Order: sequence, then C-alpha cells, then structure tokens
Amino acid sequence: MAQQGQGETTGRIGKVVIVGGGTAGWMTASYLVAAFGDRVDVTLVESGRVGTIGVGEATFSDIRHFFEFLQLEEKDWMPACNATYKLAVRFENWREPGHHFYHPFEQLRSVDGFPLTDWWLRHPTTTRFDTDCFVMASLCDANRSPRYLDGTLIDQDFVERGDKPLARSTIAEFQGAQFPYAYHFEASLLAEFLRDYAIERGVRHVVDDVLDVERDHRGWIERLRTEEHGAVGGDLFVDCTGFKGLLINKALGEPFESYQDSLPNDSAVALQVPLDMDREPLRPCTTATAQDAGWIWTIPLISRVGTGYVYARDYLDPEEAERTLREFVGPEAADVPANHIRMRIGRTRRSWVNNCVAIGLSSGFVEPLESTGIFFIHHAIEQLVKFFPGGDWDPSLRTLYNNSVAHVMDGVREFLVLHYRGAKRADNQYWRDTKTREVPEALAERMARWQSKLPDSETVFPYYHGLPPYSYNCILLGTGGIPVRPSPALDIADEKAALLEFQAIRDKARRLVEELPTQNEYFAAMRAQVRN
Repeated sequence: MAQQGQGETTGRIGKVVIVGGGTAGWMTASYLVAAFGDRVDVTLVESGRVGTIGVGEATFSDIRHFFEFLQLEEKDWMPACNATYKLAVRFENWREPGHHFYHPFEQLRSVDGFPLTDWWLRHPTTTRFDTDCFVMASLCDANRSPRYLDGTLIDQDFVERGDKPLARSTIAEFQGAQFPYAYHFEASLLAEFLRDYAIERGVRHVVDDVLDVERDHRGWIERLRTEEHGAVGGDLFVDCTGFKGLLINKALGEPFESYQDSLPNDSAVALQVPLDMDREPLRPCTTATAQDAGWIWTIPLISRVGTGYVYARDYLDPEEAERTLREFVGPEAADVPANHIRMRIGRTRRSWVNNCVAIGLSSGFVEPLESTGIFFIHHAIEQLVKFFPGGDWDPSLRTLYNNSVAHVMDGVREFLVLHYRGAKRADNQYWRDTKTREVPEALAERMARWQSKLPDSETVFPYYHGLPPYSYNCILLGTGGIPVRPSPALDIADEKAALLEFQAIRDKARRLVEELPTQNEYFAAMRAQVRN
C-alpha cells in the first residue's frame, strides 16, 4: 500500500476501498471504474445483512450525465430499474388546500432583459404562473412523455447522438444548460444494475461485515478488519455507510453539523404501492403534498408507486404518520409493509478527512423535498474524480473538494428553507412555526431583497448548488407566502413582446399535448422494444 503521509511523493493512488453498497456505493464504484479503468483497483465491501432504504428515488435532470459518463443509453438501464421520466416537481396544498403548482425542468424565458416571471407579475394572463411561463407544466397536467414514440426528444436544443458512440459528459461541462427531464427509478434495482456493471468491469465485491477500522500512527485509515475475509487494505477509503457514517464519523470522529434549527423534519415512513399501468396514469412528475406535520411524496414507477410521509417527530409520532400515509394512499396500501426511517438532516463538517471520503448519507442529507439525495452523490463522485489525490496527498485537493461539497449542501439547505418560509398556509402550529424558525442570516437578507426584485443570478446563493435562479422564482410565486412584485420598470415598458411570448408558450404547449404520447404509452413501447 502507498504511504499516505502529507508531502510524501510516492506515486499514484492505486487502491480504493468503498465501504457500503446501495445507491451511493455502487454509483461510486461504477463511476470510478468508468473514469480510471484498471489503472485504479476498486474494492467494494458491503454487509449482506444491512439493507438499503430502498424507496423510489427522484432525481435532478443532471443525472443524465452520470449515465452518459458510463456510456449507458436509457434502453440499457431504465427497464431494469422500473424507471420513468420526471419533468417537474408538483407541489400540492403548500399555498392552500386544492392549490398546486410546478417547479419544472425548463429554462425561464426573458423578454427585453426581464425574465418572464417579472412580466407575468405585471401582466398575469391567468392565475397559473407555471402554465403561463413554462411549457412543461401543461405536459405534466396532461401526463405526457418528453419523447415521441420514435424516441425523438421534444427540445432539439439538445443534440441526440444518433448512431454515434455515446459521448461521456459531466455536470461541470453543462452547468447553465437545462435538460428537459430527470428520472424516477427504483433505488434498490439501480444499485443491483450498477453492481453488475461495476463487477463486470473489474470491481472486486466483498460481502462481509466490517468488525474494525484500523488506523496508522497518524490517524489515517490503514485497513478494515472483516469477519470472514480478514484484512482489506487500501490507499483511499470511501464511506458509503449511510447515516451511521462508520468511517468518517465513528472511526475518524469528524463532527456532524445539523440543519435541524431551520429544517425540522427528521423522520419518514415509506410504502411501495403496486400500480397497474394499464389502468393508472403515470404522472411525469414527483408530487409533494403538504400535510399537517410535513409532506407526502409520490413517485410513479413502472408497476408501483413509491410514496412516503416526511415529518417532524416534534409534531407527529410515527404511528400517526403511518396511519395518515395509508389513508392518503387508500385501499391499495392495506397490505403493504411500511418502512420507518430516522433522517439525519445536515452535513458532516468535512466530507474528506485524511484518506477517507464520505459520499451519500454519510456526507450529508437535506431531506428529499427537491430530490437532492442522488444529486449529492453524483456531484460528490464527480468532484472526487476531479480532485483525485496523487501519492503526495496534496491537502489543497481535499480543501477544494470539501468546499465544493459544503457549498452544494448549504445552498440546497437555503432553497429548502425557502419552501417552508414561503408557504402561505399557517393552519396549525407546525406551519406557523415554519414562519418563525431560524434561517441562515444570508438567506434572510436575500429574502428581503426578493420582495423588491425576484431572484436572479446575483441574488441567489453564490456558489454552485444545482438550483438556478428560476427555481427560486417558481417557489416564491407558487407558495405565495412572501409578497413579491414586478420591476417598476415594467410599469412603463412596452409589454407587446412579452404578451406574444406568453402566447407562444400556450401554442407550443397545446401542440405538444396533442402530439406527444402519454408516459404509459411511451414506456409500454420501450419495454416491448427491449423484449424484442
């Protein structure tokens, strides 16, 4: 094993040991072997007795870069993971009962230098900012696929590969671009698919329990002691052990910084409910329905729906949360077992300490309201490859990595706090308390500015965190609890071009709703093609 002393140049890092499987572990293993091939030896150690959380997962649209980097096409992995398309997040009852709005994957148009949301505030054509300013909202209402039955993508700004080899891509290469959809998939099935992908390409898989984490005289991890396979040594160790943080928190003692002061939800109960595709429509969106002590997610997959209640135990006990969820789902949930989850909301202070990198829940988690869990994993893996250490273990690379990961999580924290602070509903103590909870000081200043001018690139969280300014516009306009107004300049500006843009959006949405297949039709065709 290479010596890990700081300042010692001993060649390259040759052996990576990943502890923990699941989505985080196998995403990391498959990405590393795709990036480095056999030039880095990758071993994944996971217990055969520790199950994954295994809920249905929703993602950011950036996840397409992960599959492209692995040179996987949708037909290669989507059927195996019961995957569907996600065009938006649909928020129900956050403003008032019966109200909904979408946060779509679609760039916000501008007219004469002002975003269309500003023009909408000045000249609302309907009461729905989302259908007036975005095409995707109408496609979600109509349960449409973002692709035609022949596979053609609706938005040709994104060039498809045709018959050429699939190009590898990363988030960093496409920051600022907005692909028109993300995915829903079954997390446990994706982990199994990526396990087979990684093992086929040379990743060593060790199914065993870790009994001890042995460190050298400097406190760096030297080897794992396993129950049946003895010592497993390496140069770089990746902690994918979930909320327990076996390496980063327990062995290395790196502290965890909680976000609970501003994000109170700390628990969830989840169900996997059977779905008959022939009778039930597949919504092309994740739904987040506000409840008395949190919210319920609904993620439509092929053959089942992943659903769960995210809540705060200070306001609701687990038994009542489960009853509420079952009543929400209806008779289909009667015999479905429930999975109760305690969530650790916040982040490990530094995700890379010495020769250990935490990825996934061991690094941090900021509740699943905007589907950021998989995004955090994907971003962290890309950053690990970007700042992969040499034999001298240059500490600057660790610092750059830690700053990048911390910025992403802190930025998402601000964005999620805005959902609760911005929600107009205040019908019980939980929702009233969301208006008085502590918020990060910088966010408080930003919210004050947004009441005079809608968010733009200069007034949102200043570091990359996956959320563009239009996302903040959607939440402010949709939740309705923070007063906003258009730029005063629009009182005297000529609105003709903006009104034409609103009409163009309506026309495009109407045409696409008529032309596109439903999600049910599209995935029935895809799965039939794969079978043949």
